[in-house]
This record gives sequence, C-alpha cells and structure tokens, in this order.
Amino acid sequence: MVRTRRNSALGALLGAAAIVLSIGSAVPAAAQNVIVMVNGSPITSFDIEQRQKFTLLVTRKSTTREEVIEELIDERIKIDAARRFTMNITDSDVDSSYADMAQRMRLSPEQLTATLAQNGIQPGTLKSRIRADITWQQIVRGKFQSSFQFRDRDVLAAAEAKHKGDAPLSDKISATEYVLRPILFVVPKGGSAEARRRDAETLRARFESCDTGLPYARHLRDVAVRAQIVKTSTDLPPALREILDKTGVGRLTSPETTPNGIEMFAVCIKRDTKVDAPFLKEVRQQMFADTFQAKSKKYLAELRRSAMIERK
Repeated sequence: MVRTRRNSALGALLGAAAIVLSIGSAVPAAAQNVIVMVNGSPITSFDIEQRQKFTLLVTRKSTTREEVIEELIDERIKIDAARRFTMNITDSDVDSSYADMAQRMRLSPEQLTATLAQNGIQPGTLKSRIRADITWQQIVRGKFQSSFQFRDRDVLAAAEAKHKGDAPLSDKISATEYVLRPILFVVPKGGSAEARRRDAETLRARFESCDTGLPYARHLRDVAVRAQIVKTSTDLPPALREILDKTGVGRLTSPETTPNGIEMFAVCIKRDTKVDAPFLKEVRQQMFADTFQAKSKKYLAELRRSAMIERK
C-alpha cells in the first residue's frame, strides 16, 4: 500500500469518527521548550510541532501555531477534568482504541505507527487525542446524562417534521439484540497464523457458555478477551447477521483473520427487542450529536474560565 493511500485512509477515518484524541513523547525534556502551562501540565514546542504535522497529514490543511496551541489547551483541560472526576483511562484503553482504529483502516497497529513515522509523527500524538476524547465523552455523557434521554414522542415529532408529513412513521420495529464478547488470538512476531487458527478452533470446540468459556480463554497464552459489545440486527450487514443467527447462545463464531490476529465472537445473549425504525434512529442520533455538541462547548468554556493557563 502506497503512502498516499494510507494517508487518505487515515484522514477519512479521523474525519468520519470525529472522536479521536499523547501519552508523551520520547524527546528528552531538556530538548523541549515549554510554551504554555495548563493547570500545571506543560505544552511544549515539540507537542505543537507534532500536532501541526498530524493535522496536516489528516486534513491536508495547514493550521496556525495559535490554533494548535488552543487545541492542545482544550485537551489538557479535558484530561485534567478526568482526574477531578476520578476517571481512570488506562494506557490499555488507549492502545485498544488505537488498534481498533488501525483495524478499521485494514492496518495493524505497527503499520499505523509506521504510517505516522513516515510523516515525522510519533504515535503519542494520536494517542493523546484518543485519550482526551475518550475522557471527554465519558465526562459529558455522565454529567449531562438526563439531557440525552429523549422521549419517544419528541423523537417522533422531530422525525415527522423532518419527514415533512409525507407518510405516517412507524416508531418501533422488531429486532434481535446480540450481546457479544470478542476473543482475539494474538499472532506473535514471527509466529504462525495458521497455528493460532488451530488454537482458536480448539477453544471453539470446547466453548459451551460465556460463564465458563470466557474465564478459561483469559488464561490462555496470547489471548485477549475484549469488552462486551451490544449490537442489534438492524445495525448489522445481512452476512454478519446470518452468522450470528446461526451461532448458538454460549458458542463462538468461526475464526476470522484480522490485522491484529485471529478473532472470534462469543454470543452470550440473544433476545428480541424493539428498536427505532431506521429513519427514527437517524433522528435520535442527530439529536444526541447536537445535544452533545452544545453541552460539550458550554462546559469546556466553563472549565477554561477557571483553568490556570500560563503562557511562557
């Protein structure tokens, strides 16, 4: 894959997700000049340089030094807020999001890191944005939780207005909800993917329930049991929906080769549910996005007014 293609993939992903947020750089502190202190946290000349390179890579547009400084100040404030809320976003959480991002781009984490390095960017620059964004989403959702509880009749009214009354809208449709646990068999450097696939098939043959199978999988070497995910049939492409429908509760899907290793999904729960019709779902998601943006902007401005920002 040529560099142009990788760069465009990175830009498209970050633009679509709109939710990407350093764990710090490997440059010695003595080689950096502190430009701004935010609640005791430094922003260095190196941080600014790295962010400018990163922004140019993903947007193909140059940003001014002041714009970058303001962005970094916001990130430091968001991360500082997490400490006051006693939130613990671990390095593992950030690395997992970094790996997921790479996977959606059909790259391994190492390949994503190489793409950044080719453009003079350390992975910590992207990981910093990831950390800040994960933190901020949790803070805003938790602090303004009631604001995101939209009544069905309000969603329906908004949908009717958007739909311009062309036809009555059905507010709920039947669907299947799946509670899944991804299980990843990591292929060590220089290891055999086929051997790991055989290991995965062995686990699949003896996996009889999530209660007993997941603890067993966690104790296997180079195996990661990831956080629970919940999907409904309306969110899934037909091919994947068919796979999950054919997989019994308490069983594993067939192993699939991914850039991160050999992956399977434990189907822990299947249940009938009612979900918004597709048009209503779009309206509800837009209402959530609009509310989140408004609350986020207002709360960040409030935190900035009380922050200690010292420019050197």
